[in-house]
Amino acid sequence: MELKQSLSTHLETEKPLRRYGAVEQTAWTAEGLGRNQLDIISMAETTMMPEEIELEMAKIQRLREVLVRRESELRFMMDDIQLCNDIMDLKQELQNLVAIPEKEKTKLQKQREDELIQKIHKLVQKRDFLVDDAEVERLRLPSREESRTPT
Repeated sequence: MELKQSLSTHLETEKPLRRYGAVEQTAWTAEGLGRNQLDIISMAETTMMPEEIELEMAKIQRLREVLVRRESELRFMMDDIQLCNDIMDLKQELQNLVAIPEKEKTKLQKQREDELIQKIHKLVQKRDFLVDDAEVERLRLPSREESRTPT
């Protein structure tokens, strides 16, 4: 959501993206522009002032930060989904063993039951740590909207 907002804001408020050419094609002329030639960076079809370049670089950096944050969130989500799937598989196997009457269980089945309980417990703990890490990460890198102060 944050990425979509950032991109739509960028597209609505920005000039169209500029294409840059090779250094050999660069024209270093400032005729008729009323600017000092040293203040102009001209590449192929575009002439940009250093301030414009810095502004565009800052916008790209903000977009990069949004993308890195989103990538991190998606990684946490994928890990969480995988852990939940593993837990569900083990629970299903445990349910099948629990459904067998206690008197009819073999020693191997009882051991497997205990083993499954241990594995489920470890996976639940691992998921708890993952959720805690995701929360710490979320608090560490507040989104642009959360970090803005009202003006």
